[in-house]
Amino acid sequence: MPTPMFEPLSFSRAAWLAASMAACAALSACSTAPIPVAHNFEYTTQAKARSAGHWQLMARDIVVQTLQTLEGVGVARTEPVYVTLPEQDTDFERGLRQFLITGLVQSGVSVLDKPEGSRLHLSYQSQVVVHHSARPHFIPGQFTVLTAGLMAAYGLHHAHLDAKLLAGLGLAGAADVANSQYSGGPTHTEVILTTSVLRPEHGQFLARKTDVYYLEDVDAPLFAAPPAPLYPPKTLNVVD
Repeated sequence: MPTPMFEPLSFSRAAWLAASMAACAALSACSTAPIPVAHNFEYTTQAKARSAGHWQLMARDIVVQTLQTLEGVGVARTEPVYVTLPEQDTDFERGLRQFLITGLVQSGVSVLDKPEGSRLHLSYQSQVVVHHSARPHFIPGQFTVLTAGLMAAYGLHHAHLDAKLLAGLGLAGAADVANSQYSGGPTHTEVILTTSVLRPEHGQFLARKTDVYYLEDVDAPLFAAPPAPLYPPKTLNVVD
């Protein structure tokens, strides 16, 4: 019986060759672009502030990291600190100041009630950002990526993917969805919170920290000062 000139391709090998040819064609066709091509950032997570208890956790994180930074530049905890009054008259900034003072005092820091006599001023400011674009509720995350990686490694040694692997990928995706849904998912509203420690006489920043948190859209008024009235009230003098 004559020996065939070409060995028949298996289904998996034929699919691999077809995918490789398609990828080569796509690369050759897309070597140039009139504008930059959009792509997603790497997978990240972001906390959501949904209660005053979360404000306390935010303040605790600020205190811990700020003290670590100050110790790194040789500032002792016994050096007097004044926590400046909020720039905006919002519920969040007033509450955060109380949490910061409490956290500093409990950490052994000398906190003054007035700016006189303090060589360090701890200040903070918040900026509310409202997005008008759609907010995707779910992006494949750590569970899905891990399971997909295991599937890829398994596929290197086996010609066919087992149905159990596909089921595992589905369960991993469900875990990511559940992990996101428990937090309420991403929202259109965020707050940028910046904390600084300044030495006023030198105008020198000794510590600085900026974080971003999700907010529930309906909670935005707690973080943003009310807009100024279009027609501010005027005082009129009454004369005879």
